[in-house]
Amino acid sequence: MASVLSWIKKEIGYIISSFSQIVKALFLVILASSGLACAIFLRYLGYNGPIISFVSIIVELISILLCYYLVRGYLKTEEKAEVSKSKGKQV
Repeated sequence: MASVLSWIKKEIGYIISSFSQIVKALFLVILASSGLACAIFLRYLGYNGPIISFVSIIVELISILLCYYLVRGYLKTEEKAEVSKSKGKQV
C-alpha cells in the first residue's frame, strides 16, 4: 500500500512539474480545431458556403502560424561547432 501511494505521489509531482507543457498542448489542440469550430459557428448563424470557407481558412492559417511559433522551440536543433586543430607545424 505504501509503494502505491509513493508511486501516486511521484506521478502527481511529474504532472505538476510539466503543467506548463500540458497547458501549451491544450492551447495547441484548441488552435488546431479553431477552423472547424469557426465553420460550425458560422453555419449555425446562417452564413453561406463561400463566406464560411473564406473565414475558416483565414482562421486556420492564423492558428497554424500561432502553432508554429509555440512549437518552434522544440524544433530547433543545436549544432555544436567543432574546433579544428591543425596537426602540422604553424609558421
